[in-house]
Amino acid sequence: MKLTLKNYSDIVGSSVIDELKLIGEKLRDKKIQHINSTRVGGGVAEMLNRIVPLFKEIGIDVYWDVIEGDKRFFNVTKKFHNALHGSKEHIADEDFETYMQASEGNIKKINIRGDIVYIHDPQPAFLIEKRNREKWIWRCHIDVSTPNEKVWGFLLQFIERYDASVFSSPKFTRPLNIPQFLVCPAIDPLSDKNRPLSQREINSVLDKYGIDKTKPIVCQVSRYDYLKDPVGVIEAFKLVKKYIDCQLVLAGNRAADDPETDKVYGEVMERAKGVPDVHALIIPPEHNDTDINALQRASMVIIQKSIKEGFALTVTEALWKEKPVVASSVGGIPLQIKHRYSGLLCHSIEGAAMQIRQLLHSPAYAKRLANNGKAHIKRNFLLTRLMREHMLMALALSNEGDVMYL
Repeated sequence: MKLTLKNYSDIVGSSVIDELKLIGEKLRDKKIQHINSTRVGGGVAEMLNRIVPLFKEIGIDVYWDVIEGDKRFFNVTKKFHNALHGSKEHIADEDFETYMQASEGNIKKINIRGDIVYIHDPQPAFLIEKRNREKWIWRCHIDVSTPNEKVWGFLLQFIERYDASVFSSPKFTRPLNIPQFLVCPAIDPLSDKNRPLSQREINSVLDKYGIDKTKPIVCQVSRYDYLKDPVGVIEAFKLVKKYIDCQLVLAGNRAADDPETDKVYGEVMERAKGVPDVHALIIPPEHNDTDINALQRASMVIIQKSIKEGFALTVTEALWKEKPVVASSVGGIPLQIKHRYSGLLCHSIEGAAMQIRQLLHSPAYAKRLANNGKAHIKRNFLLTRLMREHMLMALALSNEGDVMYL
């Protein structure tokens, strides 16, 4: 079924939809273009998949393009990603050369067709070289508050040529000579990943992956990425398993711009040897959204034990489904979870294990946290709010003179 803005009225109210249409009328003569590094896998691709058709419904010309890159390029951009998060990475001069070689090819291939151009994250940041009369926005979805200065300095030559930058949290930002906007990511409550499911649909997915329907499920949904710490999740689960007969589900997928998946997944499988009731799943793209939805809804506790994090839409999704969440106090997670009100924050493997046990032992407390969590997501992190802020940014940049801050 094709979704329209009218379908969202029951969730956010008709006045919100009317406001979106009213703002959209001011942008009818503008073309907006989004460019990122992949169409499948990760929160950026998920948001663009949902938001682009809804903008078109309002009457705004919106385009979505994706850069190309070989394995060498994406190996380098993954190193950049980790280094910008503050992880130790050996960055060699040839890494910058690889980045620039792929960039030169994309500069020739990508057609800039927007009056306003949103560039998502470091991978396509170089495209500012194609700037003409358009307004350009660099949208950073990661935490660059403590970056590797060599990588950050390299990217800064591109970033400060943009008209504005956008971050998900005030804690993520760096001093820049261009305006900065704050826009949190959001989820689509009506997507296949978040829509209500019947118990039959949920059971079908559990059966497909051989998951026991009688044991409590603790679940982390994330790419197999060192910064998501899936090995640490297994260690926390082992501590919980000593006291509670439960099972762990790790569920992730593959993305074209993340070359580390198989390596991390191999380490996870090695660490899971001899640990009963660990299900480490790679969900195929054609089933990803519905299967992830079912796994989250079947879980008694959702965990997100990231070492570094951008915003963690997996936390948003879990809270929307009224699931109690234990998550690391990093990145954008504290914007979503107020400790002991809308979830539980942790700082270590032992802390995560203790809080998982608490939620499994105290279902009434877990339900109260989950109810508060869903209310918080409804107020702040649904797609309609993201659409509004995107349009207001576009209007601000369209005005001649100084850019206003939102």
